Amino acid sequence: MHPIVAVIVAAGEPRPPGLDEADTLAEVRVADDADSLRRALDDGAEVLGVWDFRTTLVRDLWPSATAVRWVHAASAGVDAVLLPEVTASGVTVTNTRGLFDRGIAEFVLLATLAFAKGLPRTLELQRHHTWQHRDSESVEGRRMVVVGAGSIGRQVARLARAVGLRVSGVARAARPDDPDFDEVAAAGDLHRVLGDADVVVVTAPLTPDTAGMFDDAAFAAMPPGARLVNVGRGEIVDEAALVRALSSGRVDGAALDVFATEPLPPDSPLWDHPGVIVSPHQAGDVVGWRTALADAFVANLRRYLAGEPLHDVVHAPAGTAAAERALP
Repeated sequence: MHPIVAVIVAAGEPRPPGLDEADTLAEVRVADDADSLRRALDDGAEVLGVWDFRTTLVRDLWPSATAVRWVHAASAGVDAVLLPEVTASGVTVTNTRGLFDRGIAEFVLLATLAFAKGLPRTLELQRHHTWQHRDSESVEGRRMVVVGAGSIGRQVARLARAVGLRVSGVARAARPDDPDFDEVAAAGDLHRVLGDADVVVVTAPLTPDTAGMFDDAAFAAMPPGARLVNVGRGEIVDEAALVRALSSGRVDGAALDVFATEPLPPDSPLWDHPGVIVSPHQAGDVVGWRTALADAFVANLRRYLAGEPLHDVVHAPAGTAAAERALP
């Protein structure tokens, strides 16, 4: 008898593509609301595959998840699944590590170069058929600070250094002699590191420690004219504080792929600010990403059913080998 796998998607969303192979291994049930998920849990679902990274269903229905042994996030971010009640219950939590890294890093490089070369202004002038010569900047020798020195931040650093940027990182703890960063400072030193930044890139996950990290004080610590690129989570940046920093000139430009509320509300001042690039949470979504998500999940499902160690473990029960390898 096949085990039950509940796949959580956003309300009204179809079944994720690429899961046909999973049907040969398990009874896959797609849940897009509380009722459908509750039925799967009541029937003894062992595995939760979470395709909706903003879902609250895991938190809301976790008391019913008595048979669940493995929770998988089909994303790099795990804020929807790495909940205290989940980690306390002895289940293993995995994510989809590495799949989005290169695409996100390319987006960051694009935004960095677009600001340096004045691309937003060039496109605006083109729309008005205006020929206006302007000098541009070089990024060589400029300082980038990457807040979140995990796998995505590391890929960002590698591409940035390839075009001549000097790159510092900020992580939970300082790391000496990191091969991809000139320095990796502890989060407590954030404001000090921001003081030397020409470009600040947010790749950190959303946690209680990072929520609202970029507030008025953080923007005040940045040199006048610095730019911000956020590809982490929208809630890490206080958007009202960002608008104030943009309006005062403290921040010269912001490329934002994530927002506190998505879709970005039509009345948000970020839409029309001349120094802002709005991207609809797609920085890492290169062609084929949906199938790649399913492939990674199915490969891990095979390991789960065979009793083999899972890949990309974020949390595992204490005392297991996987717990030693899990992300902090």
